[in-house]
Amino acid sequence: MISTTLVSIVVGVAIERRKANSQWLDFLWRPAFVFAGEPSAKPWTVIGDNGKAKLFYAGEAVIELHRTETTGYRENLSSGSPALWVKVRPTGSDPPLELVAITADPAEGEAFTDSGDSLVEAVPMPIGIYNIISRFVAEHHVERAFVKRQRIR
Repeated sequence: MISTTLVSIVVGVAIERRKANSQWLDFLWRPAFVFAGEPSAKPWTVIGDNGKAKLFYAGEAVIELHRTETTGYRENLSSGSPALWVKVRPTGSDPPLELVAITADPAEGEAFTDSGDSLVEAVPMPIGIYNIISRFVAEHHVERAFVKRQRIR
């Protein structure tokens, strides 16, 4: 299979763990934020603890940019609060979550929610990643006219 990826952005993902107020769950997990580059920390290193929640560096992920998805990227960037969608799933062992995917395309982010056991969270897009995606859209976006299909009687 030929890859259509033109740009790959390596990011680190931070996951938050909070004590659950539930008799069925011990903890609630959610992707908290993304940062550009790879840290020197090993995956599942604690990077923050405020007494109520712990932050873990969950590992690295790759945002892939495709020229055919620039319309979605552009809508995301102009939304007023650009986001990245992070998909994780429980492992049932240690570490408790596995990074599955990350995207800057809102349609793909919505599609991530189709699988039942995965956790998908939109997190704020860091300015450095915003700038990379903005340059990518400026270079590769082609406006496509909407063509309504005609019904054949």
